[in-house]
Amino acid sequence: MVDVHQPLRDNVRLLGDSLGKTIEDHLGTAILDTIETIRRLAKQGRAGDSESRARLEELLTTLSDEQILPVTRSFNQFLNLANIAEEVHRVRRRKHDSNQLMDDDTLPQQLVRLHNHGISKDDIVKQILALDIELVLTAHPTEAVRRTLIQKYDGIAECLRALDNVGDDTADGQRLVDRLKELISQAWHTNEIRTRRPTPVDEAKWGFAIIENSLWKAMPRFLRQLDESVEIATGHRLPLSAAPIRFASWMGGDRDGNPFVTSTVTREVLLLARWQAADLFSKDISDLRAELSMGDCNATLRQAVGDDEQEPYRAYLRQLSRRIEATQRWARDELAGRPADDSDILKHNEELLQPLLECDRSLRECGMDIIAEGMLRDIIHRAYVFGIHLLRLDIRQNSERHAQVFEELVAYYGWGNYAEWSEPQKQAFLLRELKDRRPLFPRDWTPSEEVQEVLATCRTAAQTPASALSAYVISMASVPSDVLAVILLLKEAGMGWNIPVAPLFETLDDLDNAQSCMQQLLDMPWYKAYTQGQQMVMIGYSDSAKDAGHLAATWGQFKAQEALTALCSERGVHLTLFHGRGGTVGRGGGPSHTAILSQPPGSVNGSIRVTEQGEMIRFKFGIPEIAVRNLELYTGAVLEATLTPAPAPKMAWRKLMDDMTAVSCREYRTMVRDNPQFVPYFRAATPEQELAKLPLGSRPAKRKVDGGVESLRAIPWIFAWTQMRLMLPTWLGSDQALARIEAQQRLDELRDMASEWRFFSAYLDMLEMVMAKTDTNTAAWYDQRLVGADLQPLGAELRTRLRDMIALYKRIRGRDELLVQNPVIKHSIGVRNPYIDPLHLLQAELMRRVRLYGEKGVPNQIDQALMVTMTGIAAGMRNTG
Repeated sequence: MVDVHQPLRDNVRLLGDSLGKTIEDHLGTAILDTIETIRRLAKQGRAGDSESRARLEELLTTLSDEQILPVTRSFNQFLNLANIAEEVHRVRRRKHDSNQLMDDDTLPQQLVRLHNHGISKDDIVKQILALDIELVLTAHPTEAVRRTLIQKYDGIAECLRALDNVGDDTADGQRLVDRLKELISQAWHTNEIRTRRPTPVDEAKWGFAIIENSLWKAMPRFLRQLDESVEIATGHRLPLSAAPIRFASWMGGDRDGNPFVTSTVTREVLLLARWQAADLFSKDISDLRAELSMGDCNATLRQAVGDDEQEPYRAYLRQLSRRIEATQRWARDELAGRPADDSDILKHNEELLQPLLECDRSLRECGMDIIAEGMLRDIIHRAYVFGIHLLRLDIRQNSERHAQVFEELVAYYGWGNYAEWSEPQKQAFLLRELKDRRPLFPRDWTPSEEVQEVLATCRTAAQTPASALSAYVISMASVPSDVLAVILLLKEAGMGWNIPVAPLFETLDDLDNAQSCMQQLLDMPWYKAYTQGQQMVMIGYSDSAKDAGHLAATWGQFKAQEALTALCSERGVHLTLFHGRGGTVGRGGGPSHTAILSQPPGSVNGSIRVTEQGEMIRFKFGIPEIAVRNLELYTGAVLEATLTPAPAPKMAWRKLMDDMTAVSCREYRTMVRDNPQFVPYFRAATPEQELAKLPLGSRPAKRKVDGGVESLRAIPWIFAWTQMRLMLPTWLGSDQALARIEAQQRLDELRDMASEWRFFSAYLDMLEMVMAKTDTNTAAWYDQRLVGADLQPLGAELRTRLRDMIALYKRIRGRDELLVQNPVIKHSIGVRNPYIDPLHLLQAELMRRVRLYGEKGVPNQIDQALMVTMTGIAAGMRNTG
């Protein structure tokens, strides 16, 4: 029997040996021998050898301050190299067996199944053309790896893929191996930790790089595959304009709690996107002109270029090249603050598309379809998907900041205290001003700096073309006035179009109240007219889970979506739900196709928006082949959820979920909010305090500098628990709720729900994946090294609860082990554990030393090593937050 994992092991060995040689050349044999000893003991310890584990703990805790950094760096680098080898292996297996990459059907199989389900071929094609899927690259990446290292890792991946084609025993293969060694040496001699936090502009450039290096290639490939799949299944071909998936971004637009995202930054990011799009299309058109040397053309093209022109396509596209170059110069001058000439730039996407489509028509009319199907088709696809703006930007701001504007304005006019007005009073005031044509803001008004920034952001949005913006998202929205306030601010800023304004319902209470809030809005004739029949609502996963625990939040999200779907259907408004999902399960993460198929019936309805966060952007879209697969999964899932939605849950299941979530929420909050030892334990056992030193993203780790856990952002909240392998936010509360069901002898009901209800099955699958990544021995080590005797009983209690939860889960599923039905993930976790273990042991030891040094000053190599453990564990766990 063929061992499908052997090529992966060969690649891991090749990369590991190269890393070892680099370390030996740089630091000598002695440190390499120490690293190899640690690796061997860790592997033996994972295999159950308690003596090896004890020797490993002793060795790591006795390393000197000078030794500890290179040891830490070596395991961090190895885990990043293992990730690369695994990503390349995913592509390799995909090529050999399309069912190996993911437990899901291919798109052609899905289309055939839909037809067999009774959906006509015409309806399938019609729905594909109507799909509106927008993937939103977020402004707070949890990507722990520096961009400069990502570029080197991409080079390593390219070498491994090329080796598959030539073998390492050939001359070409040896050159590739030599290049691999060079890149690994470059990575080793590069600082893993950023010397400063990335700015919002840096984050935006990181997002643009994903498009340039991967998605620019992946999107045309995906659209070709989609067209081929549709033709095989239905006999129809898709028009060139078919673009079911597009991209948006929060990078440079998300200012919620981030003081570094200003109106100036937003404008700069919008201009950079224009420049980047022009740069990419400039290269494409240059290559296209080199290819289109043929002389036959249709009458339209001939009239445009003249009868004497021997190469009409090249001549016709010359003007487009000039306009693209003019757009680049304009954007560059605007960014530099110089006078910018916009007389000949591309201002509308049609100006980019029209010449390309005319060339396509001419080639086909002259019998050169095969040429039209080549490079030109790919560029047309990119023009429809990315266009002159590259990707659309969202603006996001907290509702409190908008309310502050009206508090100061109302006070200036002497109309009272806006904050003390009732909700009906606020709504009446805002609606009255929205209908009034006179300006609301006085010329001589000088509001606070915070309010001035909100107004400047609105002016920037108003001055931006509609095609460059997607939505204005209001975080912590809870009442209709939160939405009306934003629309009024944009109107006063001079916005001449109705931008979608999306309230983000984040806490459990806000989710429960979402239907009431939206019903009040849609019952206002003025607001209903503003929507033009389209309403976007964002569902928050991170803060609701942090607020109420994962189970209660998951059920609250489901019910909110159900209620909103029913409401908008009654009001004749098309609802697009915007899912604010993170990379981890505690933040709504997990396989996207599974999540989409488990949504409430009717809630997808052809359109969906989903955030793609941090390191998950690179994992899902960083390699073109993997990006194509993920785009295919998104399309298939949205299509299936639209045409054959899952049935509504039975009333008995709903009642059981209500009962379980009431228990889980109460138990979760009792521990997190009410137990006086919980916060001290959290801060002692996890690297929550040290995490602030790691320059992950541009946003501060806390919403309020002096706040407690309630002020901590969802990302570091999850990150901290992930680092020490307790993964508490995902299962706490669920353990007591499920235990109560077992005590009532109702496990058969849970099994029925798991087998017949996609939503509950998906919940259990995500819970299983997270529990497989937990490690109570590792968590106990953190307690042993870092937690005082008075708090250790709490840690022991939490670990006992986790072990009980895992045992209960196995009883529910009737399995002896976790991940029996997901061997790919199980193998991935098993391979990484022996290499993550030393980093966990080192991290706890480094935290102990940092805290012992205290105000005396922590040596630089200790600080550096601690941050490296964080990035290494994040790489190994494939989740940061």
